[in-house]
Amino acid sequence: MKKFDEDYILLEDMVDDSYYPKFLVDKVKELIVPIISLLEKGERNKEIIQSELDKMTLAINDLQEEFEKNDSEIETVARDSIYSTIEYILEWFHIDINTETALGERDW
Repeated sequence: MKKFDEDYILLEDMVDDSYYPKFLVDKVKELIVPIISLLEKGERNKEIIQSELDKMTLAINDLQEEFEKNDSEIETVARDSIYSTIEYILEWFHIDINTETALGERDW
């Protein structure tokens, strides 16, 4: 089984920007890590992977209010950071799912 790139920083732009509360960035990371674990275990069924990506995306959607309560929001930098992180993960594991499709449930 292929392990994920240990040098890659998940959500790097959000991590580096104090506009995003660290504990909320960590919550988003915690939603992404199960996708990585699934792929590290060798899952290649696109329907299963997409289903898990949808669950992750819906959970991130649910964090929007919490971001707002903490004087932040899932806006351009955050959207791009989440997008590029998922794109990198899919490319790393050679999963042929377009990132737009992967994040199709997003409302941010």
